[in-house]
Amino acid sequence: MELHRNDGIYGDFAAVYDRFMDDTPYEKWCGLLEGLMQKYGVSRPKRDAEDPLEAEKNMVVDLGCGTGTLAELLYGRGYDLIGVDNSGAMLSIAMEKRGRSGSGILYLLQDMRELELYSTVGTIFSVCDSLNYILEEGELLKVFSLVNNYLYPGGIFVFDFNTVYKYRDVIGDTVIAENREDCSFIWENFYDPVEELNEYDVTVFVREKGEFFRKFTETHFQRGYTPDQVRNLVEKAGMTLVEMFDADTGGEVSHASERVCVVARERGKERTI
Repeated sequence: MELHRNDGIYGDFAAVYDRFMDDTPYEKWCGLLEGLMQKYGVSRPKRDAEDPLEAEKNMVVDLGCGTGTLAELLYGRGYDLIGVDNSGAMLSIAMEKRGRSGSGILYLLQDMRELELYSTVGTIFSVCDSLNYILEEGELLKVFSLVNNYLYPGGIFVFDFNTVYKYRDVIGDTVIAENREDCSFIWENFYDPVEELNEYDVTVFVREKGEFFRKFTETHFQRGYTPDQVRNLVEKAGMTLVEMFDADTGGEVSHASERVCVVARERGKERTI
């Protein structure tokens, strides 16, 4: 089997990431996350905290935080945030946003497969298909196990993932292009049904001076997972699956669900506060 890696991605692409993601419904995601924390979780905004000693359970971690847009929105709603990402270029942009906003978000340069926090936290979330960059079930189980280890007793893990159906039957072998005045991209997508891997090669053209454009290409690999696979891995990692729903419709998961959202709860730790 050919070795596929995602080393070096979100380097040059980080500088244009927010431009191409400008139609992403971050406000909607923020509202969804806050609603799930209020429904199932232990984390609360600082203004609602009764005891400063409960800081651990009120801490929220954005796993695969990228340029920090969602972390900034949640911080603005009163939550304490830690952002974790393995791209230094993406974190540099996140820290520039922090400098402009004055937020107190802590950013950590870490691979989620080697997650290391200084304490337990009440909520960990990972959205926008970050977990699909984990290409092996064993490594995804390791991520889930680390998440469970760092969750405060009763804490929750909220995440989404793209399904096998989406990669195989929806985007498959397609080409997507977008032309803007100052930057354009060509997205060539390939799905390998044997290895069950999705590859996309993104070629970007960015205006730098006058009529001069710089060209660069990044190759990304992702793996789709089925709801049953994810349910099994969540339980193997020691968490309880609380809820699973279609991330696009908010309804029940079906064979045609392209993105699925999951809420899992830590179980087993004794409460210390």
